[in-house]
Amino acid sequence: MNNLFDDIGPGDQLNRPSRKKPIFRVNDDLRQYLVKYGREVQLPVSYEDLQRYTYTVPVKDKFGKETSWEKASYDMHDWEYLRENLVRIYAILKTEGDLSFINHLDVARIDFCYFGNSQPFRIRIVNKFNDNYDHYYIKQADASRIYGLELEHLLSPNRMTYFTHNNTLIEEHIPGIPGDIFINDYLNDPNTNLIRLAKEFVKFNERCFVHLLGDMRSYNFVVNITPDIEDFQYRIRSIDFDQQSYEGRKSLYLPQFFKENKPLVDIVIKHLDKKSIAQYQAEERTMMTFRLVSARYRMKEILDIMTNDTISKPEKIEQLKEELSAHFGNSPAYRKAVTMGQLVKIQLKQLLQKNLLLIPKTKMRFDD
Repeated sequence: MNNLFDDIGPGDQLNRPSRKKPIFRVNDDLRQYLVKYGREVQLPVSYEDLQRYTYTVPVKDKFGKETSWEKASYDMHDWEYLRENLVRIYAILKTEGDLSFINHLDVARIDFCYFGNSQPFRIRIVNKFNDNYDHYYIKQADASRIYGLELEHLLSPNRMTYFTHNNTLIEEHIPGIPGDIFINDYLNDPNTNLIRLAKEFVKFNERCFVHLLGDMRSYNFVVNITPDIEDFQYRIRSIDFDQQSYEGRKSLYLPQFFKENKPLVDIVIKHLDKKSIAQYQAEERTMMTFRLVSARYRMKEILDIMTNDTISKPEKIEQLKEELSAHFGNSPAYRKAVTMGQLVKIQLKQLLQKNLLLIPKTKMRFDD
């Protein structure tokens, strides 16, 4: 296996995800998993309820430029119903349904995004006493997105808050500076520590590849900046899980190959050598292994369900298993896979099994 950053530059400009990915139904096994782990809850508003808007107007940014979002307007009867119940959903997200705090909250705005596969609604909740606001999202419940959220929750340093109800998915807002804005506004700031940022991009790249999370172009992740003693630390977080294990091209699971991320790739080339890159990749795989072990039973459940689910097309599965097999020295294990879930399981075994063997007293194996 070659180091992923041996060929570090962005690939060709045709290296892009599918323009329209289908929504995959949540099957009975996945639904039972969601119920068992408290993700399936009774929600007072569905995705379909929000689709009954009367018209939309473009939402502009602070510079007056139109965004991908549109403000949705509803007739008065629907608006009153939505206002009350969207605040209740916010309470479910934030206070486990404790409604004693909701009297000072209101819905400031409902935005609709026409861009992307999930076509989400963004709900802005405002505190009526101090005008502080927060957001959350209502989307169509897509099985591949749910698998992405679960794998991120279990394997990454980030905890994910989301709930489902039938065909509706509720996601907490993930705060941070959108990657494209960070590249434009912060990358050349003299206070930005480019070496630490390069290190984090390598680790982020590794996390995506290990559990096959695709389409991490700069606008699909955010950057968190944390002051630390005399400098800053950085964390790159995925915010879009629509392309979990769907595409057939291996490079679509490596953020380094998207032209939108080229400025971040350039700082890796400039500030890190191959040994440092290999060290940071090993560090990330080690931390993922510890997280895997701590959630071993839950991981086995979700992987077993994913293995038997349909979340991609046959031709994409064939392409990906051939490309991954070639990447890992023509490994025969990948060629035996018939689903994307099986490929994820093989990928985890390929990249984390050596680390598992180094952890005392763990007997977890991906053959279990």
